Amino acid sequence: MLRFVAYGVPCAVILYVCLAPTEALPTVSVWDKAEHAGTWAVLTALGFLLWPRRPLRVAAFALAFGVAIEILQGTMGLGRSADGLDLLADAVGVVAALAAFALFRRRRRRAA
Repeated sequence: MLRFVAYGVPCAVILYVCLAPTEALPTVSVWDKAEHAGTWAVLTALGFLLWPRRPLRVAAFALAFGVAIEILQGTMGLGRSADGLDLLADAVGVVAALAAFALFRRRRRRAA
């Protein structure tokens, strides 16, 4: 149960930041797509730490979460809009976390 809370809180924060009206958010001077890739890489890596035996499920959830957010942004009237490039950036972050996780596992197995 604690793992779900530890993962759910960051998911809730990401959901708020992605769906809140832009006027309610602080201005950040980082390229939007880098923000997406970095956020989803960290979210996915956190999932790998919490569920190390389920990396594909964690990655699938992170991607589905990104899709859901883009759908909500496109359908809610809060000044946000869906962007396929945001979803692509989310996917890049997930794949980067998967690659790092696979590399870590491979090196750890060789050392054992």
